[in-house]
Amino acid sequence: MTPLRLGYLYGFGAYLLWGFIPIYLKLLRPAGPMEILAHRIIWSVVFVALLLAALRNVGFLRSLARRPRTLAGIVVAAALIAVNWGTYIYGVNSARVVETALGYFINPLVSVLLGVLVLRERLRPAQWVALGVGAAAVAVLTVDYGRLPYLALILAASFAGYGLAKKRLGLPAAEGLFVESAVLALPALAYLGWLASRGGSTFGEVSAGHTALLVAAGAVTAVPLLLFAGAANRLPLTALGMLQYVAPVLQLGCGVLIFHEPMPPARLAGFTLVWLALVIFSLDALRTGRRTRAAARRRPLNHRTAARPAGISGRRS
Repeated sequence: MTPLRLGYLYGFGAYLLWGFIPIYLKLLRPAGPMEILAHRIIWSVVFVALLLAALRNVGFLRSLARRPRTLAGIVVAAALIAVNWGTYIYGVNSARVVETALGYFINPLVSVLLGVLVLRERLRPAQWVALGVGAAAVAVLTVDYGRLPYLALILAASFAGYGLAKKRLGLPAAEGLFVESAVLALPALAYLGWLASRGGSTFGEVSAGHTALLVAAGAVTAVPLLLFAGAANRLPLTALGMLQYVAPVLQLGCGVLIFHEPMPPARLAGFTLVWLALVIFSLDALRTGRRTRAAARRRPLNHRTAARPAGISGRRS
């Protein structure tokens, strides 16, 4: 199998697992969102630690200890992903899967906005149009919900911020996930201890199957991230960008078709505007990607032509 096909396989696998995660989270009830989040953190640490031990790749911890700025960046990334996970779990378990799917639809637009505000990037006209249509979509959905779709906005902002932090840190997927989860492990353990002392813990109290599902949260968290890392290393950025819409489409399908959440006409209009913004954004990204590749192919030819001594042509006389 070629690296490109393997990359598509990894990418599709990652987004497929993320797309059906609402079904998994529903199975964890009657555990509350904070308990699920705490278990997700703890068992992620255990799962990734075992993986790194099997790969004999634990030396990176010593090098991180000598890089305080990197450790500070990891703390920021850990806080952002904790907010993202906690918000998503709350949204799924409060019957708002459709709104959580909206968050991941608008995430690319928020990432572009962060690029402007934080990295001082300059947008192309099509990107400004996409942002404008996206803002109109949020306005329509605000009217429909009678409030800002704040769960979607928190999810989009926290994951876009997490992506920015990860980009600056440049850590491999497994090592990064381990350290981020380890940073959160102590507060998670403290919360679970407090919950157990109050008799509110469901771990080991509901059924063996429920306990096993809570433990499996570590693998459910880590495996898609590792697959995504494998895809990112093999696919062009434009291809990876197209694949990212698989997950929210599946999540939206779960919300409407499986959990029977409402989709009134006004809400559908808002989602349609979001999809229009994503079409504009994606077409612009594809067109820019083609131009960049074409320029890269021409550059070596131009370089060779410029390097040829004066008075020598490319044809034989």
